[in-house]
Amino acid sequence: MHYGADYYPEHWPEERWETDAQLMQAANLNVVRVAEFAWSKLEPAEGCYDFAWLDKAIEILNRHNIQVIIGTPTATPPKWLIDKHPDILPVDADGHVRGFGSRCHYCSTNKTYHWYSDLIVGQLAEHYGHHPGVIGWQTDNEFGCHSTTRCYCDSCQKAFHQWLQRKYGTLEALNQAWGTVFWSQIYTSWDQVIIPRKTVASHNPGLLLDFYRFSSDMKVEYQARQIRILRQHAENQFITHNLMGLFPEIDYYKLCADLDFISWDNYPRGGGAPDSTRLALSHDLMRGIRKQNFWVMEEQSGPSGWELVGSMPRPGEIRLWTYQAVSRGADGIVYFRWRTCRFGTEEYWHGILDHDGRPRRRYQEVQQTGEELKQLWPLLQGTQVKNEVAMLYSYDQLWALQIQPNNPNLNYIAIAKEYYTRFHELNIGVDLINHADDFSEYKILIAPLLYLMTPELVGKLTQFVQAGGILITTFRSGVKDWNNAVTEKTLPGELSELMGIEIEEYDSIYGDAPIGITMELEGQELEGNACTWSDVIVPRTAQVLAKYSTEYYAGKAAVTQNAFDKGEAIYVGTRLDADLTSRLIDYVLVKAGVAHGALAETGIETAIREKDGMRLLFLLNHEPNTQTAVLPNDYVDVLTETPMTGKIELEPYEVKVLREA
Repeated sequence: MHYGADYYPEHWPEERWETDAQLMQAANLNVVRVAEFAWSKLEPAEGCYDFAWLDKAIEILNRHNIQVIIGTPTATPPKWLIDKHPDILPVDADGHVRGFGSRCHYCSTNKTYHWYSDLIVGQLAEHYGHHPGVIGWQTDNEFGCHSTTRCYCDSCQKAFHQWLQRKYGTLEALNQAWGTVFWSQIYTSWDQVIIPRKTVASHNPGLLLDFYRFSSDMKVEYQARQIRILRQHAENQFITHNLMGLFPEIDYYKLCADLDFISWDNYPRGGGAPDSTRLALSHDLMRGIRKQNFWVMEEQSGPSGWELVGSMPRPGEIRLWTYQAVSRGADGIVYFRWRTCRFGTEEYWHGILDHDGRPRRRYQEVQQTGEELKQLWPLLQGTQVKNEVAMLYSYDQLWALQIQPNNPNLNYIAIAKEYYTRFHELNIGVDLINHADDFSEYKILIAPLLYLMTPELVGKLTQFVQAGGILITTFRSGVKDWNNAVTEKTLPGELSELMGIEIEEYDSIYGDAPIGITMELEGQELEGNACTWSDVIVPRTAQVLAKYSTEYYAGKAAVTQNAFDKGEAIYVGTRLDADLTSRLIDYVLVKAGVAHGALAETGIETAIREKDGMRLLFLLNHEPNTQTAVLPNDYVDVLTETPMTGKIELEPYEVKVLREA
């Protein structure tokens, strides 16, 4: 298994590099990522390349059986380049230039920047493309971080016009799609089409959604330039990029299509106490993007922070987070960072070693975990995570609801997480997938907030239900076409036949008073609450599962279920409280014949990796207190070869890896 750290030899005296490599080897590290922020060191003046220092660092690392991943350094264009070509700098929505002094200070559509970044990537690829100690490449670093996906410069305006011409072909088609007749916005020349800088009120929602899509596509196209260059020289080296989990500004399905595998950056204590459900959701999205195993390219190993210092990982948490990633499909773990830097913006973003470079508790935990993963890898290699439940996760839906959230409390990611949470509590795995993926391998499909609709998506959802699947979708579905214009059909629009309902009217809920809900499932009546939104549903062919019990629509349908050929389509017309959401999902699980995961609702998270009939069960305790459960079968603890059966206790932040006996 690849197990390592992000290393910055340029930050330390050369005399220290040998010591670092020795300590890494002793900690069972076998890979490092280097150079992703080192452009000014690699090319100190235009056309003057200096790779000698990196050659030496790689030679020392390789001598200690440590392989290297090189990050293309394009996230940090050097000062000499900015001074010569200041138009490279990005522009914000107010029209202000975002200057030199941090990172990601470039516009990804700028042709001058393309020229210079092509050169540095090409020089690196030619120099290291056949180096036996270099195993792969990371493109740039965290595309879009610090709100840099969307640039509003003149270069972007020109590129936006070209993107729109490719999409629409004619201005007539663009005007029709956006409805520019509203507020006298009809365009008669492509040069008239604006980029959505700040204006006196809100922009056209069709314009905004296309600009969000365009901005994401420009990152995809910019990365594609680097991939083409790397492929020319690095035939036997992989290419990846370090994503940012639930980052909402770039369509990761598109960004990752040409990568060999994806990796991502995981900081569980980045903003306080870890949320194990959100972490699991993030891992599952990362696996779902390519429907394959992934890496963590930056795994937290110390307190994070720039101006403020985050909380310290508790004893056992670094190991716990590592195993959570592995349990959900990670085949590589790289900690950020090897040693905490003494200068610069990230002085307080701690690594495995503190500023003084001395190994302590965190180093020892990394060392222990590495030793265990070496032991586990022969069993782990080739295993996969297989699930019967999927959730549609769409950047287009997310962006459209960012532009017009409909209610101050309506958040796409938050509502998706509310449904995911119950499956996580029951230790039932969920694949997060795209509209273009195959739905047929799943028994249950959760599709929250299908705000934008296409005939193709309606067809796929219909086929899924007809074949026997159970679909759950929610309020604000079928509202708009793919260009962000509202349908003229009665809601839920194109989904009406499949769901067997019509929406009579809807209520956006403000204030703290909840809406009462009465739900009846399998003859049991349940009382609960809802908030945020109420669709007043008129069933046509659907049966009613829940009704409103308060407000002027008391007695009207709130949740329905429609039998459609061999399957069922469930429409949730409001934002149910956590208990009612859980009860509805429990009901659906029984109907679909999906079993609860091992140790469900015990406070212990479990996940399974499997191959050829062999199943590895991971047990993880995210709590600061002991958790107890009863194992459902006989197992063997893989790390100790101890038989495990019956009652089991996990100490705070403890992990166990079991093989079914």
